[in-house]
Amino acid sequence: MAADYDLMIRNLLAFYDFKDKTMVCIGAGGGQFIGYSEPPKKIIAIDQDAGALEQLRLAVARNNITDKFELIHGDFLTMDLPVHGDVVLFEFCLHEMTDAAVALTRAGKLADDVVVFDHGLKSQWAYYVVEEEKVRVSWQAVKRFKVSKHHVYKAEQKFKDYDEILTKVKPQGEIAIQRIEKFKSKIDITIPFTYELALVNLP
Repeated sequence: MAADYDLMIRNLLAFYDFKDKTMVCIGAGGGQFIGYSEPPKKIIAIDQDAGALEQLRLAVARNNITDKFELIHGDFLTMDLPVHGDVVLFEFCLHEMTDAAVALTRAGKLADDVVVFDHGLKSQWAYYVVEEEKVRVSWQAVKRFKVSKHHVYKAEQKFKDYDEILTKVKPQGEIAIQRIEKFKSKIDITIPFTYELALVNLP
């Protein structure tokens, strides 16, 4: 996302106190949100995308925090779960799970607290990347559990021109490309989006 990651990280850290806790981070690959790494004592990062996990490894090395991270390659829904922590964080990935309710239930076996950090229900950006239905289904799954805290945040995606936004959405397929057609002659493109944080307490 071409968004203000620093602000998003500050909102995450204000939402939940990760200080001195062991965090199990699902969908952690890529390293965009590595700024959340200071408060936890340990971060177990799980991602099924080997390339994204490698990007995270490089980001961790650049920031000299390798000792704090344990990186695990695997599909959270099907892998064995040998790890445990104080809190599980779904990092912009719950909507990608084939069964969000199952993912949340599995997370509840790893930690008492589960934090969902994901696209908002009313996010225009989710529409442009053709994820609005997946986002709706995942938040519907969250509501099946006890949610003790929930915040919605407004932000913006910024792109210098059509080519930049095309590069971003192209992997999402033809529908996404069709949806950004109206930006073809535009520069300094701003797309409002929302993201949400929820603290889920599972039995």
